[in-house]
Amino acid sequence: MITLGVEDVQASVWFYQALGFPKTDFDSDDVAFFSLNGTWLGLYGREDLAEDAGVPSDGGRFSGVTLAHNVESDALVDETLQQAVDAGAKLVKPGQKVFWGGYSGYFADPDGYLWEVAHNPFTWIGPKDED
Repeated sequence: MITLGVEDVQASVWFYQALGFPKTDFDSDDVAFFSLNGTWLGLYGREDLAEDAGVPSDGGRFSGVTLAHNVESDALVDETLQQAVDAGAKLVKPGQKVFWGGYSGYFADPDGYLWEVAHNPFTWIGPKDED
């Protein structure tokens, strides 16, 4: 499970739902969960999460963590980045060919968490198109 400490749980719920993440039926204003393929994404207030972990909440620097979403094509990278921007994300790096032979870009969610959207043509491990 991935848990993000966010400034406004309900605003973040709206953002991730706008990206199409499937929210679970768990009912709370203080925490939310999204069911993902093989894991969950949890959203919890930044202050509350820091308190729970016993660490200071002043996360004003890059944590050294990014999240990644792998998609099936270069075009889908661009579409997904635009979908995130339309939902309120900040485009950090537009989709582009990368040194390892794939295609990727980055956006920051409303709390500044960096998400890479990538297509790796060598090891696509997602749902297969059933055309």
